[in-house]
Amino acid sequence: MFGYIVQRILAAVPVMGFVALFVFLMLRLTPGDPAAIIAGDTATPEQLQRIREALGLNDPLHIQFITWIGNLFQGDFGTSVISGKPVIELIAARMEPTISLALTTIILSVLIAVPLGVIAAWKHGTLIDRFVMLISVLGFSVPVFVIGYLMISLFSMQLNWFPVQGFRPIGDGLGQFLHRIALPTFTLTLLYIALIARITRTSMLEILGDDYIRTARAKGLPERLVLMRHALRNCSVPIITVIGIGFALIISGVVVTESVFNLPGLGRLTVDAVLARDYPVIQAVILLASLIYVVINLLIDIAYVLLDPRIRYS
Repeated sequence: MFGYIVQRILAAVPVMGFVALFVFLMLRLTPGDPAAIIAGDTATPEQLQRIREALGLNDPLHIQFITWIGNLFQGDFGTSVISGKPVIELIAARMEPTISLALTTIILSVLIAVPLGVIAAWKHGTLIDRFVMLISVLGFSVPVFVIGYLMISLFSMQLNWFPVQGFRPIGDGLGQFLHRIALPTFTLTLLYIALIARITRTSMLEILGDDYIRTARAKGLPERLVLMRHALRNCSVPIITVIGIGFALIISGVVVTESVFNLPGLGRLTVDAVLARDYPVIQAVILLASLIYVVINLLIDIAYVLLDPRIRYS
């Protein structure tokens, strides 16, 4: 296992290198001049030249890339060309809303979706099964921003139960935190409930017809133990995969949800940086998202062994 983990970490190095090169070239070769954006429309050619020299934009591309990579190895992600603040500080300030939204969404989705999927597979072909599939279809079909605006219209504007937008850190009190994060969490939860419940149902249906399930039932075990201890554990690999990927997707920045509910997360930071062509911020956020995917995939592979003893890595 340890050797496999080391191999996966080493394999991630060229992947991250390719991502870094791709992001660097993509941003540098697209039309637009960040110096002109910083200086404004009334800037003189001399002012633009000074800004380009300060940012290193006049250097050849390979020199810019080598300088940037060297700074990364020193823990320097650069300075925002718009705000003038270190990029690492901007990202750190935006992490809490995104992580909070990701954790609350995944926890609520798993607590609801996994039992729904198990029940749907157990009651296959019944009204309960059709109801769960209807929820899945609606969750996949309706865009997230539509669900978000419907939530705001019903629970904020008509019932006045929740605020329309904004975020409160958990340090301000658990009640205030949950009150602000509830609507965006419910909005994303509908999507992930649909995904996780559908995968759980499909995986359970493949398992419930196996011989060891019939043997467990023949022994007189309660149906709850048959479903949860024998069936669910043996079909947990695809379920944990979906949960892990879903968590990585959310924490990488759900732009639409953060925009609808005005959450100051990584998604909003990315949008603002793209519109302003803030190269250092865009590069750092994309690299962070890539690193999150690599780490999540590694944790998923490790979880396979813990959940299914039949899986072994050489």
